Amino acid sequence: MSGAGKKRNGGSGGRPGRPGPPRREQLVTVLSHARPDKTRDALGELAEIAARRGAVLLLDAVETAKFDLDGSEVGVLIDQPLRHDVDLCVALGGDGTILRGLREYGGTSTPVFGVNFGEVGFLSTVEPKGLREGFELALDGELELLHLPAIEIETASGSWSALNDVALHRKVGGRVAELSYGLAGHEVGSVRCDGLVVATPAGSTGYNLANGGPVLAWGVEGMVVSFIAPHSLTARSLVIAPSDVLTLHNNSHEPLDISVDGRPVAEIATGEAIDARFVDRVATLAQMVGSSFYGRLREKFGRLSR
Repeated sequence: MSGAGKKRNGGSGGRPGRPGPPRREQLVTVLSHARPDKTRDALGELAEIAARRGAVLLLDAVETAKFDLDGSEVGVLIDQPLRHDVDLCVALGGDGTILRGLREYGGTSTPVFGVNFGEVGFLSTVEPKGLREGFELALDGELELLHLPAIEIETASGSWSALNDVALHRKVGGRVAELSYGLAGHEVGSVRCDGLVVATPAGSTGYNLANGGPVLAWGVEGMVVSFIAPHSLTARSLVIAPSDVLTLHNNSHEPLDISVDGRPVAEIATGEAIDARFVDRVATLAQMVGSSFYGRLREKFGRLSR
């Protein structure tokens, strides 16, 4: 890969006086959130840098229409199908937009470079004021790459992969859920609650944290289970080893909804069970060199409390 995440060698290589093969232009997918008025200047800045550096921004039909582009923009190709052989994906938005990029490029070597145009932006690489420096470094391959895990679930109706979390919750106006959970074939507990959340380390600062669950530092292997409004004084969060399969049983009188990374995907019927598994190194997040998870935790959540 000639782009982000890999340092280029400074020497010319080969024999003196004999040029090496021509280097192909770097390709960069751009994704953005639903408010183009907030990100239009950032897109212009990306295009200016790309044109100067011999890179090309690729925008699909949705992004092209969102920014009302006509194809005359230097450094930009419009109405392009999303392709997976690009060097970098730049996500202009909040965590939802960055997650969209991570899902799109999961299973590939393409890193996602997030610029925070959202409320918290815990997954973002830089704030808007750092866009120029960060994008230059990305094109030079001078960023650190964080390989994120996922949670895979299997149900009677299909399977899904979550980079943040999987949530089981009672339907609006429905009765209290009754859920039991087991590991390695043994039931560990049963809780009456509004639902539960199974989160990755990257997702542990979201719905899980709001439930009072523990924060897992990035790099920790495993997943955490926390309960939504438990009707019990003994319901406690549980951190699960990466090799253990978590089985969730719906003992409720009604079906429950299943959401993956905040998106409704299916139901779990009464009496049905689903399995959740930890899968390592599914997607790649670009980070500034020396970026600290704990500094990010203080910055993102400390500022919300002030």
